[in-house]
Formats: sequence, structure tokens, C-alpha cells
Amino acid sequence: MSVRVPPRLLELAGQSLLRDEASAIAALELLPPELFPPLFMEAFNGRHTKTLKAMVQAWPFARLPLGGLMQTPHQEILQAALDGLDVLLAQKVRPRRWKLQVLDLRNGGQNFWSLWSGAGVHMCSPMGPGAEDSSRSKQPLAPLKVFVDLCLKETTLDEFLTYLITWVKQREGWLHLCCKKLRIFAMPIQNIEKVLNMVQLDCIQQVEVNCPWQLSTLGVFAPYLGRMSNVQRLLLAHIHAAASEEEERQVAHFTSQVLRLHHLRGLYIDSPSFLEGCLDQMLRCLKTPLETLSLTNCHLTESDLTHLSHCLNISQLQNLDLSGISLTYLSPEPLQILLEKVAATLQNLDLDQCGIADSHLEAILPALSHCSQLRTFSMCGNPLSMAVMGRLLRHTDGLRRLRLEVYPAPLESYSPWGALHLGRLAWFRAELIEILRDLGRPRTVWLSMSPCPHCGNKTSHDLEPILWPCYMPA
Repeated sequence: MSVRVPPRLLELAGQSLLRDEASAIAALELLPPELFPPLFMEAFNGRHTKTLKAMVQAWPFARLPLGGLMQTPHQEILQAALDGLDVLLAQKVRPRRWKLQVLDLRNGGQNFWSLWSGAGVHMCSPMGPGAEDSSRSKQPLAPLKVFVDLCLKETTLDEFLTYLITWVKQREGWLHLCCKKLRIFAMPIQNIEKVLNMVQLDCIQQVEVNCPWQLSTLGVFAPYLGRMSNVQRLLLAHIHAAASEEEERQVAHFTSQVLRLHHLRGLYIDSPSFLEGCLDQMLRCLKTPLETLSLTNCHLTESDLTHLSHCLNISQLQNLDLSGISLTYLSPEPLQILLEKVAATLQNLDLDQCGIADSHLEAILPALSHCSQLRTFSMCGNPLSMAVMGRLLRHTDGLRRLRLEVYPAPLESYSPWGALHLGRLAWFRAELIEILRDLGRPRTVWLSMSPCPHCGNKTSHDLEPILWPCYMPA
């Protein structure tokens, strides 16, 4: 039986004060800074919008993480907060106890509210971050910033974002709309442009474009991307190129904008149709060493892989994902050179569904065995024989940081028609366990029972990969 926790004295005092909003607003001038957050939470929970508006004006901290209180966007609360900002924007100077610089509408800041709402309140400095400094006099009003994470996933803007964008546009020049994470899933490019024209693009650090754009649409977006000079992570998925003479020019236009991303650390490109034969253009535009490179589910030429293996800005890679790129008919040499180049830094390697057969794997094993920092390694869906898998386990035994290994079921586990034979699989699994025991080091190895990598047939039990533990440490 649960015991109801009685409200704290501070909560009761806040509830009592808010019964008369006029008195609550009048009391703000005398309210100590450390009482603002708990009173604000009471006003928020009770939807006392007049008090919220007044508290935004008098907020004694540099940042108000309002988004941390809103589980879902709430337009009435947003309107109250923005009305409070309007009062600040209307003043030429800011009274010394009014410190608000940032209204944060992102889904974060819970630590701030939990710090001020619990027993930790009395342990905090009464000044708090950005609180009143009696030695400071009136100061010019610095531009206010409104932070929001943008997720554009509908054909039109939702009501919350529409209201915010309209409000910002009407006050252009008085404040900055800032965004660190931009995600685009589905929206006409014209609507995306309207949003981006209101945003401080140099604030954006992460960009995700995950929608079936034509290369020409990406070209419209590219100049905006080029102005996002602080982007650290860029993800592009399902960008298609129509077969035309314009394709080369469009790729060059896009890469010319990527050249301006001097802080790019992670590049993720999934299912593109424009990279084949021109990966060198993308690689040449990299201005800083990457930590993460993910090129997945696309066709690359041997020349592409050669350019990749000789690219100067991939020598410090920590994460490499080439899953879904067919290497079956390509020379293993570029991949071997690539692994040798990143051996000192590589931590996570994903080569799922690459069509890597025995001869290909054996060619890269020496380079792989020198990847001393490797922690996770996945090779699901590749047609590997039992003999080569045994050699793989032996070559990787010296990788002491390796914590997770995911390999395909041996090719001999499948019938000529691609059906997985569970009895054979159990027998080969027992053999692999014996190899691991002989090596004498606890390891976490999983076998993936995917569709037969040799013929691609699917049976009722392997429509999705199934992981079967081969050996788990005690």
C-alpha cells in the first residue's frame, strides 16, 4: 500500500501565495532568488499564466529551462513566457536583478528543476547561477535567446512551432532563435526554408535529414547547411539522384557547402544513390579529422574505396560503419589499407551485409588484429565458413578491449536452398565455444541467424536476425 507524501512547507506556501495572483506578482520584487524556481513550478502546474508572465520578466537567473517542465509543447504556457519576454524587449535597459538571457524550450533542464524542488534547495547558494549581484548597476539589454530543438516531420508546422516562428519573425533583430539539433523527416523544402530563415544557423551542431529528397532538393538546402558553421554531426539518408547531366554539378554544389563545416566530427550517409563513383568529391571537402564515418546501404566502386583508404581526414576514426556496401567483387586491399590507417584509434567497426567471403576476410585479418582499441565488431550477414570463423576468433584474441563480437552463423549451417539447419548450427556453435575455451580469455560472442548470406533466402524463423550467445563470460 503506497503512503501519500504530504506536501512540503515550501509547496504549501507557494500554493497559498498563488491563490491571489495579484499578491503573488507584487511579491516577486521582494522574493529571494532561491524561491523563484519552486514558485515557478507551482505556477506552471496550476496554469497561473499571469504569474508565469511576471516571473519570466523578473527571473533572477541567466537561463529559464521551460522545456524541462513541458512533457509536450503547451501553447498557453509558451504564450505566457513569450509575453514576459516582450516586456523585457520593450525596455532599453534591464533592471539589475533581472538576469534572463536564455529561454530554453528544449526537452531538457530537468536537473535544474529537481535541484530547486527537493531537499537540495537549502544546500544551494542563495545567489544561484546568474542571480542578483548587488554590485552591478543597470546594464544595456543584451539580445535574448530562445532555444528550441527543431524536428520537422509533418507537411506543415505544428501549432506550437507556428506560433513561435511567427512571434520571432515579428521581433526580428531583437532576439535570436537558436537550435542545436535540427531533424528533418518530411516537410516541403519551401516550409523548411521559412523556418531556417528565422534561426541562427551558426548555433546548430547536429543535422539529420532523413527523407526521400532528390539531389536537386538537397541543393536548395545546401546553402543553409553551409552557414551552419558549427555543425559537428551530419546525417543524410535516402537522397536520390535523377540520372541527368546535372548530377555532377549538383554533387559539386553540395560538397562546396560541406567545405564550410570546419567542426564536422561525424558523417553519416545512408542509402544515397549519388555517391557511387564520386566519393572522392565528398572526402575532399572534409576540413577536419572525422571521429565517426558511416557509409551504409549504397554502391561504391573500387576507386571510391581506394580514395577512402587514402583520405587524410579519416586517420583518427573511432567509429566506422560500412554495412550494406557490397564488397564481394572488389579487391580487399582498400579495406586492408583503411584498417591499417585507423588501427590506433578505431573502437567500433560494423561490416554487416557486405558480402565478405572467406578470401576477403582472410586478407584483412592481419590489419584487423592490429586494431588495438577495438571494442565492438559486427559482421552479420556475410558468407563465412566455419574454418575461417575459427581463424577470425584466433586473430582477434589479442584485442583485449574487444567487448562485443557479432558474427554470422557459419555458412555450413545452411542448406543449399538457404534454410538454416538448427542442428548443424548447434554443432558448429559447440566447436566455436571449444576454440574460445582453448584461447582461455572470457569473451562475449554472438552468432546472428540472419537469412542465408549466400543466397538471400528467408525462412519463417529468420525473417529478422536472431542473436544466439556463443559464449558469455562467467
